Amino acid sequence: MRITPETVRRERAWVRERAPVVVPILNETRERLGRLFETDVDSVAPETYRREVDAVFADGEVAVNVAACVALLRDLDVAGDYPGFVVDEVLGRELAATVAGGRPLSLLAQATFHLVDVRVSGDETADGAGAAGADDLDAALAAGFQTRLPGWDWREEASPFAVSPSDEDA
Repeated sequence: MRITPETVRRERAWVRERAPVVVPILNETRERLGRLFETDVDSVAPETYRREVDAVFADGEVAVNVAACVALLRDLDVAGDYPGFVVDEVLGRELAATVAGGRPLSLLAQATFHLVDVRVSGDETADGAGAAGADDLDAALAAGFQTRLPGWDWREEASPFAVSPSDEDA
C-alpha cells in the first residue's frame, strides 16, 4: 500500500460520501448511549458529519493515518473471516480513536467502537463489498465521529476539574 496526497483526497471523498450509511448508525448509537446514561444527546445531520470529515482531513498528520486505516479496512478480507477477527478489530478501534481526537475522547471512541461493532453487520454496509473489514469501517467511523462531535452535555459545560493558572496564586 502506498499513501499519497491523492490517496488521502480519495479516502476523504469516500468517507464524506458514506454519510447515508454512517450518520444513521452514529445517531442510533447516540440514542442508545443516551438511554444507557439517562441523558439526551443531540442527533447529527449528514452535513454536520461531512463538515467534521473535512475538519479531520484538514489536519495532514491525522488525515494520512485516517486514510490509511480506511483504505485497509475497505480492502481487508480474510478467508473464512474469523481468523482475521483481530486485525479488523484493531484497525477499527484505532480508526475510531484517531477520528475522535486525543484522550479522553480516543478511549471513549474505542469503547464505543465495540458497542457499535456488535450491532453493525456486513449486510448493513451500503457498498456490499463483502470485505471482512467493511462493517468494522462503518462502526469505526460512527464511533469516532459520534464521540468527536458536540451534543453531549458533559462536553458542553466547563469541567469542574479544570485548574486555571490564577488558582495557583490563591
